[in-house]
Amino acid sequence: METKCVNTSQISASCAADINIILPYTEELIIGRKVLAPLWPVIITFGLFSNITNIIVFLKAGVKENVTTLLLSLAISDLTFLVLITPVMCASVIKAYPENYSWPFDYRFCYFLLYWPAFTAYDLSAFISVSLGVIRCACVAMPLKFKLVFTKSRTVAWVMFLVILAVALRIPVLTIFRIAFRTDPSRNVTIAYLAIVNRVPMSRINDVMNRGFVIWFNYSTMITCVNVLSFKLYQASKVRRNYAANLTHNSDQTSEKTDSQGLQTKDLQVIKSVVLVCTIFIVSQLPFLLVSTFRLVNPQFSDSANLNIVKLGIWRKSVT
Repeated sequence: METKCVNTSQISASCAADINIILPYTEELIIGRKVLAPLWPVIITFGLFSNITNIIVFLKAGVKENVTTLLLSLAISDLTFLVLITPVMCASVIKAYPENYSWPFDYRFCYFLLYWPAFTAYDLSAFISVSLGVIRCACVAMPLKFKLVFTKSRTVAWVMFLVILAVALRIPVLTIFRIAFRTDPSRNVTIAYLAIVNRVPMSRINDVMNRGFVIWFNYSTMITCVNVLSFKLYQASKVRRNYAANLTHNSDQTSEKTDSQGLQTKDLQVIKSVVLVCTIFIVSQLPFLLVSTFRLVNPQFSDSANLNIVKLGIWRKSVT
């Protein structure tokens, strides 16, 4: 079933109801948008600049091992998300200041056409973050077994698989919104409109699959990885304190014991960076996880905080 949203000022009530499925326009949301709108251009600009800088740094340093490959892929995915979500946030800012802006086209195009493609890139970033945590966790917990398993070429192939997986999981909602055209006989012109196809069943599939199983799997995996890596960091710091307290040991014994722990200075730095990325992921995903769980229990649940979750996602991409 297709709903037509015509590019005119007279939007029908049914069309408006269909449009109001991602960004529910409650009074609180409008107030929040007015307060936060001036901040988002700065945040998005900072995110774009920082991710571009990260990409340049990684390329200049050379992508030589699996962690660097994943961090570079994460920066590219985050940058893609920010580029795609920028029109959505620009429309939000324009709707807030000024309110009476005369749009040359239906502003809903900015809101909805790139929304799900943007969050496909967001999903890819989540998958890469989880992979980063799992790979580093496996290499630290069982170095002899996994250190040679995650090679650079295999990591690149894995990232390509994650791209396909992210798109495949979002196919139901990627097919909802599209640009269509119709002829207006009274004016003899072709008018573009936002077509909405199979919204209810596709959104429900997305809720169960992406907002249900996938997000819980990612979240539980990341918590496990952070716990394991944090425990390994604690063990390493404890060993180092023991070394510092026992100055009678010679350097050879110290080197041998450090190697047995498998945590050199470079390894510790990598683990700390991975723990930071995983922790940011866990904190930023918690509100969305709660909302998604409520939606699974009650499909009619109106998540009036949805736009704020979008903004939280933008903040996460800006700081990682």
